[in-house]
Amino acid sequence: YLVYAPDSQGDGVYVINPRTYRVIRYFQTGAVVQHVVPAWDLRTLYATNDIGNSLTPIDPNTGRRGGPNIPVADPYNMYFTPDGRHAIVVEEARETLAFRDPHSFALQKALPVNCPGVDHMDFSADGTFALASCEFSAQMVRIDLRTETVAGYVHVGGSPQDVKLSPDGRTFYVANRFLPSKGASGVQLIDALTFHLVGFIRTRLDSHGLYVSRDTRELYVTNRAGGAITVISFATRRIIATWPIGGTPDMGGVSPDGKVLWVAGRYNSAVYAISTRTGRVLATIPAGVSPHGLC
Repeated sequence: YLVYAPDSQGDGVYVINPRTYRVIRYFQTGAVVQHVVPAWDLRTLYATNDIGNSLTPIDPNTGRRGGPNIPVADPYNMYFTPDGRHAIVVEEARETLAFRDPHSFALQKALPVNCPGVDHMDFSADGTFALASCEFSAQMVRIDLRTETVAGYVHVGGSPQDVKLSPDGRTFYVANRFLPSKGASGVQLIDALTFHLVGFIRTRLDSHGLYVSRDTRELYVTNRAGGAITVISFATRRIIATWPIGGTPDMGGVSPDGKVLWVAGRYNSAVYAISTRTGRVLATIPAGVSPHGLC
């Protein structure tokens, strides 16, 4: 496998060899590339060029560009519905979720969400709903995927970021940068059936990205301003470890074998490889000005 690091203050993607911890390639994509996203069928990766208003296809077999850019408005982020019928382009600046054909990316439906800063989401276990964070309005928005409509909002306070469904399908975990009511950063728990807030786990400052371990027992939380990774047990809903790694850990992902957590250092121009067994930083790899949504 390869690690793809988009430079959110640049216009290209850095490709990292995970065995040597070295950048082996760089290619231009488009202005302000925010994330690299795998397609539903896993045959293609897409770089989301936010200001460039385009998607860049990447061939995961070669680690190179897979074709010309595809015109798409305001693609801050992108997801694919669990049934593979739609790509959902997250148009953050336009406060819209654009349902598009997952292959041609022709627009099927533009859904205004009326909450500033929509950016990250996850899906219910049965695939009928999505829950997305709106970081500038202290809300989560619930999307009915059967009708492709807004089903409601959940006020969570603060600045919600990444969201992940628990492996048992019962609880959404939401990273929140800072909650004034708690005087802290942390992870909020939302019941996946009632969509009520049911818990809060305090972490180091600036909870941002959420990543599930390969054995589904643990949740890795990046604390961007806190320079650390918080590890939460799904079974107990308690913190079992805090790994101080320094820098500004942001978005990332887990290696196929589960042994390495890859994380972008958003504001210190680096990508970290972190052992999931010890929490030790295995490598710090220079990668552009502001690496962001790794794949």
